[in-house]
Amino acid sequence: MFLNSLVTPVQYLAILPEQILSNFSESVKNQEQLAEENQALKKQMLELRAQLQQLQFISNENKRLRALLGSEQRQPSRRMVAEVVAVASEPFSQQLVINKGTLNGVYEGQPVIDSKGVVGQIQDVGSNTARVLLISDQSHGIALRAERNDIRVLAQGTGEIGKLQLMFVPHSSELAEGDLLMTSGLGGVYPEGYPVARITRINRNESLPFAEVTADSISALDRVRTVLLLWPQGAEQAPIFEDQK
Repeated sequence: MFLNSLVTPVQYLAILPEQILSNFSESVKNQEQLAEENQALKKQMLELRAQLQQLQFISNENKRLRALLGSEQRQPSRRMVAEVVAVASEPFSQQLVINKGTLNGVYEGQPVIDSKGVVGQIQDVGSNTARVLLISDQSHGIALRAERNDIRVLAQGTGEIGKLQLMFVPHSSELAEGDLLMTSGLGGVYPEGYPVARITRINRNESLPFAEVTADSISALDRVRTVLLLWPQGAEQAPIFEDQK
């Protein structure tokens, strides 16, 4: 017993370096394992964040499409969503190219809106694409009425994106800054009741034959990505969907 008690400390001292080395080695392994797990978790987190971004994008797209499909005032029975694939704007001319054409029933003069209001009308049509003339194009005119008091006016594009000018407005007109202008249904292109623009400035200079009235489009024409094609009641053409081809 006495000899054992003397040997034990000696044995302990003999194996102590080995235990320390073993513990150190185990600690290194644990650190390496933790480092690997940490890297794996970082990679997984990065992938999850990328998926989250995609899910957020899809969520925003769904909200935008729901707003688009619910944007109509008169609920025409025929409509189709189209995507903007190119911008063909030049000085004083604003146009978009969409991914629908004659194969989808698109026709020249067809009204085009987005989730906020009127965007323009179809000018040229190909088999799979069409060109949209924006309402602020200098060659575009549209018959409107003020929502507040039903005063009818004619608006023309200025050639500056999103800017319209009201034509032949008498100085005595009861139009006011801030008035919302809607489609009047006159002219045979746009159905009645769609938001188009809001009056931003009225100059009643009596030295001029008419008041100078400018308005900004309700739709953000420089940021349009998705539009809705309308086939008003009475239109000879009809939409052709993918499942009909």
